[in-house]
Amino acid sequence: MFLVREKLLSDLRIFLAIIGCLIIIGLLFIYSSSSVYALEKLGGATFFVQKQVLGLIIGIIALIAARLIPLETIKRLSPYLFFGSLFLTALTLIPPFSLRVHGSSRWFTLFGFAFQPSELLKMSLIIYVAYFLTKKEKKINSFVHGYLPFLTILGVTCLLLLKQPDFGLAVTLGATVFALLFIAQFRTKHLLATFSLIIPAIAGLIYFFPYRLKRILIFLDPWNDPQGAGFQVIQSLIAVGSGGFWGSGIAQSKQKYFYLPMQHTDFIFSIIAEETGFVGSSLLIVLYILFLYFGMRLAWHMKDNFAIFVTLGFVILTNIQALINLCVALGLVPTKGIGLPFVSYGNSALVCNLAMVGLIINCVRESKL
Repeated sequence: MFLVREKLLSDLRIFLAIIGCLIIIGLLFIYSSSSVYALEKLGGATFFVQKQVLGLIIGIIALIAARLIPLETIKRLSPYLFFGSLFLTALTLIPPFSLRVHGSSRWFTLFGFAFQPSELLKMSLIIYVAYFLTKKEKKINSFVHGYLPFLTILGVTCLLLLKQPDFGLAVTLGATVFALLFIAQFRTKHLLATFSLIIPAIAGLIYFFPYRLKRILIFLDPWNDPQGAGFQVIQSLIAVGSGGFWGSGIAQSKQKYFYLPMQHTDFIFSIIAEETGFVGSSLLIVLYILFLYFGMRLAWHMKDNFAIFVTLGFVILTNIQALINLCVALGLVPTKGIGLPFVSYGNSALVCNLAMVGLIINCVRESKL
């Protein structure tokens, strides 16, 4: 038992080191990618990296708090945390509280303070689903008492996100929750029946909303509108392609000079690829693979089902987000508005991600072997 715990703690240290590497890479390339834009538009080259450092400090405080709160308390509070974050996300649809950015109402503002509650929602959803899975452990074969409540929870969450609209996050959270249901061994016929309904629903959401259909068409042929809707994807591909094997050198990107939009958020990987080339890009991808590997190893050694599902949920969600972000930057999927976890600029995401890391540390420390 002692050796198993030492192995578990060793895996945790490696897991945390991987996250630390991702955060450091993020700070470095947030500065590199945003310095020109920040200097020109905001009067200071370090504007965005300073705000990210502030988010990192708040995130570390959130990590410590999540580490110190007993797991049993978190379990009891999980419904309140979920419905509270759902309420805050709903407030983004009310004009006095909402801040519209790039056509979406994803930000909650009050007294000049802006926060993206959907980041809190995805964290609280994982915690609530983990709590619900432990509570419904003996009813997983029942459609009415086991499966239907999960569909209701996920359905309400996704409908609210689609209203913002945030199609990418709705798909990401849906995929994460269904992965957890599959791991929990819910009936395959229930999962397949749901997918048979979801696929045409997604097709309808794309077909009947012109901007989504336009994204699909631009994804298929961005050069059909190189100065308009296809501009961002083309500039991203130029950045990635011009990096070559070794890259142009850190801070030597040309695409950050007002060619590539959102270069420090959704398309930061393109700048990383341009400046560090195939070598640097591959190392970043390897870090996410190791994050997945050691995260799953941590869950494997845990005995408490709540701890297992919390850990797996966060690890799966993070890697799905990373995969989508990388595919968008490489032109493999349509643009989704999803950042690169721990790397892209965004205080709300960083704070909530670090809070989840603190909860995983808590799960490891309280794990009974």
